[in-house]
Amino acid sequence: QVQLVESGGGLVQAGGSLRLSCAASGRTFSNYAMGWFRQAPGKEREFVAAIRWSGGSTNYANSVKGRFTISRDNAKNTVYLQMDSLKPEDTAVYYCAADLFGSGSNYYLKYDYWGQGTQVTVSF
Repeated sequence: QVQLVESGGGLVQAGGSLRLSCAASGRTFSNYAMGWFRQAPGKEREFVAAIRWSGGSTNYANSVKGRFTISRDNAKNTVYLQMDSLKPEDTAVYYCAADLFGSGSNYYLKYDYWGQGTQVTVSF
């Protein structure tokens, strides 16, 4: 079992920044690819970003490429999502997820463990 706890969400104005964190516990964190997904009200969960278990490769949705950066610190068992130039359409609940020895897939069913989510609201 892997437990994931997200933090760092909140309310920010358009153009602002937030950094989300996801702390993992329970298994060897470095063996897991980590992904960020989001879900807005009335919409399906969508892929945001992912980082390979080895940390060398990242994957981004086109909608966030160039604005968001995913990173991981295996010594702290934590994955981060730095979100810059935020837009109102980025408003959603953001979830982190873990995929054992994953390559950083954008497909949510590849992920075995999920956090409870953190709300991000971007105002006009």
